[in-house]
Amino acid sequence: MIKAVLMTRRGPVGMLLTAVVLAMPVACTSSADGGDASASCVFLVHYRNQEYQDLANVDFEVGGRLGPASLPSCNDTPNDNGDGDTASTPTTAYAVEGLDPAIGIAVGDDPGDARFVAVRSGTGIPPEVEKMIRGS
Repeated sequence: MIKAVLMTRRGPVGMLLTAVVLAMPVACTSSADGGDASASCVFLVHYRNQEYQDLANVDFEVGGRLGPASLPSCNDTPNDNGDGDTASTPTTAYAVEGLDPAIGIAVGDDPGDARFVAVRSGTGIPPEVEKMIRGS
């Protein structure tokens, strides 16, 4: 098994930031600085007809390979290919030890660089994932 850990703020502030990230809509945001536009997108994953979003500060162990997943395009750069649409990027989904894949998975090109993502929910962070967040 490979132990993967993402580092961010700890404690209540980190949990609040995590909750805010989960509540963000699926969209690109942009801002203008001196006439130049910059954009950033929420990290989303599609796996078996579910949408997952990354969550920081989670201790997890990568399990076995589940199969293909995809990272939808952000389309944060207009006219990328003439019509502004870009294709999704394929990736691999991995199980997370002790967690139902319907709640959370790990994604990446290989288990060593896998990133934790949890199912998107309007009700917040699933209780099973709350237990995995450091400091909770």
